[in-house]
Amino acid sequence: MNSNNKRLKIGEGKISGYVSIFLAILSFLAVFCFKYPEILTSPEFRAVYKGEQMEVLLTSVIIAAFLFAILSFILSKKKKYALIGLIIITLTVLIGGLKVEATAVGASRWYLGLDWLLLDLLLMSVIFIPIEMIWPKNTEQPRFHEEWRTDLVYFVISHLFIQLFTVIINAPVKAVFGGMGLTGLHNWIQDLPFVIELFLAFFTADFCQYWAHRFFHSHVYLWRFHSIHHSTQNMDWLAGSRTHFIDIIVTRCAAFTPLFVFGFSPIVFNIYILFMAIHAVLIHSNTRINFGFWKYMFATPQYHHWHHCEDPKHYGKNFATIFPFIDRIFGTYYLPNNIWPDGTGVHEGNYPKGYLKQMIHPFTKSPFDNDLKMEERTDR
Repeated sequence: MNSNNKRLKIGEGKISGYVSIFLAILSFLAVFCFKYPEILTSPEFRAVYKGEQMEVLLTSVIIAAFLFAILSFILSKKKKYALIGLIIITLTVLIGGLKVEATAVGASRWYLGLDWLLLDLLLMSVIFIPIEMIWPKNTEQPRFHEEWRTDLVYFVISHLFIQLFTVIINAPVKAVFGGMGLTGLHNWIQDLPFVIELFLAFFTADFCQYWAHRFFHSHVYLWRFHSIHHSTQNMDWLAGSRTHFIDIIVTRCAAFTPLFVFGFSPIVFNIYILFMAIHAVLIHSNTRINFGFWKYMFATPQYHHWHHCEDPKHYGKNFATIFPFIDRIFGTYYLPNNIWPDGTGVHEGNYPKGYLKQMIHPFTKSPFDNDLKMEERTDR
């Protein structure tokens, strides 16, 4: 483990080589978003950005990838990372990376969220990789631990198939609550002062998600699905992406349903989505930043790491995603000053390696489940 960390030192050219390859791949794929926007970009996300902004961003990423490749070539004794980056950059330019133009996009029935994937991956990397390098909690954890590729696959699939998850989640909600005549309630909610509406939306979603989360922990069969999320022993910015699709659907339904029923304004809903996209990555990240007083107001990495604690003595704590006071109300709060758990993960069961095997695993008969009694799983 230490050897992996030692190889990633500033000034040796390996970090810049990795960055070059990463940015080059993002820019290469982004070109296809411009070429085939109807099938590779999501209408909801296109409304957030402008095509001209994406043109500038793509050019900037291509230039940055080239500069990092040159830096790696100068600093590193091994030139392969720089050469790989330069080859991908060259291919990106050859397929029109520096000449893309944003065009009007017609309606499409089915699409992949490649734009959402690339932009979120770029943003999360820019924010959290430096944080984990400068202020790591677990200094012994490799930058590229044995399951980082699996977590990356989770990240990719959950973003690419955003339409599928949206349809699965929204369809039953609209079917049940769509015709209830809640216009008056919606108008009242949206007439509230913006800050109050925003807090109410965050609290309502977190309150409902708290109970869905706790329900997954207290029922043996549902725990099969949620335990996949807890199976990682390497907490980092990608760890939060390791979530079974059954878990995703139920949890998001729990959070989105009250937002739909109460009729919160679109801007409040979008702020909630953006906040959760960043905050969910933060609380799983490998950083020792404790946020001072704010850690008692909002869920932080220390707070959520205790939820992932491997020690059975501390099971069943910190189910809230945003507000710790919800755990205080229901007796599941645990935050011992500046102390962190010694380890994270679930060691009671045998979890397969790889995305597909982990997707199938909860549906199979597991010795892990046979060894448990329902009363022993209550409030895990």
